[in-house]
Amino acid sequence: MDINFCSQCGAPTRFIVPPGDNQPRFVCGACGFTHYQNPNIVAGCIAEADGKIIMCKRAIEPRRGLWTLPAGFMENGETVAQAARRETWEEARAKVDVGELYALFNLPHANQVYILYRAELQNTDYGPGPESEEVVLINPNQIPAQITWGEIAFPIIAETLKLYITDIKNGRFRFHTGDILRPPRPIPSDYSCLRNAKSR
Repeated sequence: MDINFCSQCGAPTRFIVPPGDNQPRFVCGACGFTHYQNPNIVAGCIAEADGKIIMCKRAIEPRRGLWTLPAGFMENGETVAQAARRETWEEARAKVDVGELYALFNLPHANQVYILYRAELQNTDYGPGPESEEVVLINPNQIPAQITWGEIAFPIIAETLKLYITDIKNGRFRFHTGDILRPPRPIPSDYSCLRNAKSR
C-alpha cells in the first residue's frame, strides 16, 4: 500500500532506501519520518467437536459465498491465541478452548503470516456472525462431497484442510509449516501450492 503523505506532519513522502537501511521505505521529505510496513498476522482455528469442524461461508469480499475456516487479522494488544479465539467467535459465534498450534504458513505475495490452532468447541451453539452467510459443523472427510474444493475460499485454507484430513487418516496430528506461493489460475482441484513444507 502506498503511503503518499506523512502521518506525522502531512507532507509528501518519497519511496527511498533510508540511510542505514537496505529496503525501500516511504520517507517524509519534510520531517524525515520513516513509515515502516510489515506483514499482517492472520489467526484462526480448526474448531472441533466429535470429529467435525466448523466451516463458514463468507458474507463479505474477497471470495464472498465461498467456504473458509474462522480466521482473521490479529489486533494490537492481543496474543495470537486470543486473536484466533476472537475470530472464531466473530465469524462463527462459537466459543472455543484454543489448543495446540497446528500450522504456520507464510504468504509472501500477500504480506501475511497465517497461524492456525486446533481448538475444542465448548458447546454446539454456533451460527453466522456479521462476516458469514452460513456456518456448518462438517466431517472433514465429507470434503469434497458436501463442500467441494472449488468452493474453498483461499488456497491456504484448502492446503490446511488437506493436511488435516491426511493427519486424521494417519491417526496423528502434526505441526505443519511452509510457504504458500501464488498459484496459477484457475486452481485445479489436485493442485498443491504449498512449498518448503515441513511437518513434525
